[in-house]
Amino acid sequence: MLGKFLFLQTILLWLSGIYATSFDFDSACDNITSQAASIANTTIFFSEVVPAGTNLSFDNPTCDATGVASFQVTLADMCRVALSVSTSDQSGIAMEAWLPRNWTGRFLSTGNGGLGGCIQYADMAYGAGLGFATVGANNGHNGSSGQPFFDHPEVLADYVFRSVHTNVLVGEEITKMFYGSPHRFSYYFGCSTGGRQGFKSVQDFPDDFDGVLVGSPGLNYNNLMSYFGRYFNILGTPDSPSFITADQWSNLIHENVLKQCDAIDGVADGIIEDPSLCDYKPEELICIPGSNSSDCLTATQAAAVRQVFSPMYDLRGNLMFPKLRPGGEDTVYVELIFTGGTPVSFTSDWFHYVVFDPSFDVTKLDLADYQHAEDLNPFNIATFKGDLSAFRSRNGKVMVYHGQADILGSPVETELYYNHVARTMGLPPTKMDDFMRFFRISGMSHCVTGDGAWQFGQNLLAVGGNLTAENLNPDRNALTALVRWVEEGIAPDTLLGTKYVNDTPELGVEFSRRHCRYPLRNTYDRTGDSTVPESWSCQ
Repeated sequence: MLGKFLFLQTILLWLSGIYATSFDFDSACDNITSQAASIANTTIFFSEVVPAGTNLSFDNPTCDATGVASFQVTLADMCRVALSVSTSDQSGIAMEAWLPRNWTGRFLSTGNGGLGGCIQYADMAYGAGLGFATVGANNGHNGSSGQPFFDHPEVLADYVFRSVHTNVLVGEEITKMFYGSPHRFSYYFGCSTGGRQGFKSVQDFPDDFDGVLVGSPGLNYNNLMSYFGRYFNILGTPDSPSFITADQWSNLIHENVLKQCDAIDGVADGIIEDPSLCDYKPEELICIPGSNSSDCLTATQAAAVRQVFSPMYDLRGNLMFPKLRPGGEDTVYVELIFTGGTPVSFTSDWFHYVVFDPSFDVTKLDLADYQHAEDLNPFNIATFKGDLSAFRSRNGKVMVYHGQADILGSPVETELYYNHVARTMGLPPTKMDDFMRFFRISGMSHCVTGDGAWQFGQNLLAVGGNLTAENLNPDRNALTALVRWVEEGIAPDTLLGTKYVNDTPELGVEFSRRHCRYPLRNTYDRTGDSTVPESWSCQ
């Protein structure tokens, strides 16, 4: 027990860096309201000291409906500052700064999700709990709808790039005012849309961050929206002969995927370690005459499944979006993107409020419409620039992770972007490793959860809400690994992920696995216990 305590103390001392201060924290929190009022285009709503363990409630019905929690328990004593910033005469962002009492001298900006629209308070609690001066913003609008974008290009500009950048500029200024000295290192983390935001910062604002942690990034954004629409084109409404139910996806098709591909890696454990090796053939499920139709697919349905797992090309014959990889057919996202009977809401909103107008019939979307959206590319939301020289030249570091069972955003797209950067900058993987490392997380769904070892400190959920020494160990925590890489030059070769029984830490570890950096592949040695990481190696 003493050993664990001493290790925790070591981790916390390491996180605290070299920052020390003797200023009056409570008074500083009282005074920051009047101080920060001097920041241009800024309105301060309030500042308050919030003790660790406080259950904060957030009254924002439009965000409650998106799945963002309406409350958050704080993990550190902090000064909470709420404010708004005008980004034009027609737009602005709402943001918060959570300034911990035991500041480490580090600054952290958080991202958003979907078309949101909502401050990720759990991410802010995680950052502040680790001693980062942490900021978050609402991306220029509240809620998950894209409706605020319609006929409001300034609001769209906030969503695409300006919210995060403004959040950083104002947040860093408030941090300096509050603590009386500037931050030493600046970090970012986010997943999904937050992943795209992170790469947008690296591409367009390379001076904003020293270290960036991005997960499942929504890159090639315009075509991602179209790819979601293509699912409806393929599967149709529930009365269509090509429609496939959620139960068929989760049980029949997923089980058949595992039957064909699970053991390719040498272990039949319900996890396809590298889905790129899986050449799934849905035709195996076609009903034979006289068979029970609930245990098989019609030829039309099998053809639809093959299309779902096929790449999408534009009218010029160029790749628009890569094929979906098999393995995530049993996740909650099946009902969202495959079985809704209408185009997914992301697609509907994007084409209603950005590409066309609210009167457009999204059930009639076709390849010409998708091509138009690709060409429109407002504010370069595609976020696919390959030249990251400016970020690299200032010794910036970016860590990327993507679940290999993610059906909400194909992990192939992240691989394509990594290779696009390598070609654009003329760098082999050994040189890419100097500033950008990409980890493929087997069996993980979108950002979190799944059958694989998906908990590696990428957010608060991934540490079970507990900032223990074990959870903060840089060998098994992506965020602290990034800090160690930036500040000590020790780059992560692998990320050690954990799968708990029923995803409940109190029930014990089911298995652990070290996830390799791309282009290395995690390979089972075919002799050891497959539940321990030592039986696998990166090759």
